[in-house]
Amino acid sequence: MKHWQPAFTRQDVSVNEDRCVYNGFFKMHQLQLMHARFDGGQESVTREIFRRGNAVAVLLLDPLREELVLIEQFRPGALAAPGGPWLLELVAGMIETDETAKAVAERETQEEAGLAVQHLTPIMGYLPSPGGMDEWIHLLYGFVHANAAEGLHGLADEGEDIRVLRLPVTAVFELLDAGQLNNGAIIIAVQWLKLNYPSIRERGIELMQRDNEA
Repeated sequence: MKHWQPAFTRQDVSVNEDRCVYNGFFKMHQLQLMHARFDGGQESVTREIFRRGNAVAVLLLDPLREELVLIEQFRPGALAAPGGPWLLELVAGMIETDETAKAVAERETQEEAGLAVQHLTPIMGYLPSPGGMDEWIHLLYGFVHANAAEGLHGLADEGEDIRVLRLPVTAVFELLDAGQLNNGAIIIAVQWLKLNYPSIRERGIELMQRDNEA
């Protein structure tokens, strides 16, 4: 049963101009828009949009050891954040042309954590900051063998310096409750896992045991 649906659709917006105003490591576009108003009128606006592209973030769970594999890395956008610019995060990466979310999750899990991920499953998709950015994040979960998670990772030619961590699921839940997880993807994923943990762990144990028997 639908409790809500948008009052308007994409057809109720006209883009009169879309101009690239900055083209560097990231891209910024200026849009001249006309969109429908709730009072029946039309609104003309000029907005700058950060053209980020689409991304994938993946929650890596070892259901047998009851551990999560997470990463820590420096983020310049968090220089003024209360906890500082080194963040605890999910493995994540940008979707390149013609890539699927599953393929990106597999690639980034290998690059950033040195692991193979199994049985990838969508959690949800979301817009992290739609007021000024067009990025859509595909949030997935998958199962790994956490005992192989260790060391430093990342691609040198992309300036990545990534430390991989394996933490008990209960410890990550405590970090969530204490407000020490401070970026959107990890908060959403860990909150979702906390709500669904018994069934997700049971599914993971069943699938990984089946894999071992095959």
